[in-house]
Amino acid sequence: MSVFEHAMQMEMDGRDFYLAASEKTENPMLKKILLQLADDENKHYALFKALRDGMDTSYDESSSTSILSSVKNIFIEMKESGEEFTFDDDAQTIWAQAREVEKKAEAFYREKSEEVEKANEKTALLRVADEEHKHWVTLDNVIQFLDKPKTWLEDAEWNDIEEM
Repeated sequence: MSVFEHAMQMEMDGRDFYLAASEKTENPMLKKILLQLADDENKHYALFKALRDGMDTSYDESSSTSILSSVKNIFIEMKESGEEFTFDDDAQTIWAQAREVEKKAEAFYREKSEEVEKANEKTALLRVADEEHKHWVTLDNVIQFLDKPKTWLEDAEWNDIEEM
C-alpha cells in the first residue's frame, strides 16, 4: 500500500468516525465541530487521492482548515446562550479517542514527508500534518470544555490561537 493509499484510508476512517459521532451528539454546537472535522478529513482525502493518481497537485491554501477560529466562535456562542451544558462520560471518551487519532496522523504525515521525493508531495504531507495538529488542539479544547463548561472559556488561551 502506498503512502497516499494509507493516508486516504486514514482520512476516510477519520471522516466516518466524526460523522458517526455527530449522529450521537445532541448538542448542535458540538455537532458543528464534528461535521467541520469530517469535512476537513474529506478535503485531505481528495488531496491524497490526487497525489496517489499522479496528478500534479499542490496544497491549496484556500482550502486550509479554519477549525480553530470556527471553534472559538462556537464556544463564544455557547457561552452567550447561557444554556446549561451536561455531558456524559461517553462524550469525553469519544473526543479523547479522536484526539489520539489526530496525534498519530500528524506523526505519520511528518514521518512520511521525509520519505517522499517530490516537493509538492512533501509540502502536502507537512501541511496536512499541520492541519491534523490543529484538529488535535481543537479536540483538546473540547475535552477541557467538557470537563468544566462554565469556566473554560474564561480560562482558555484564545489569544494566540489564530496564529497557528
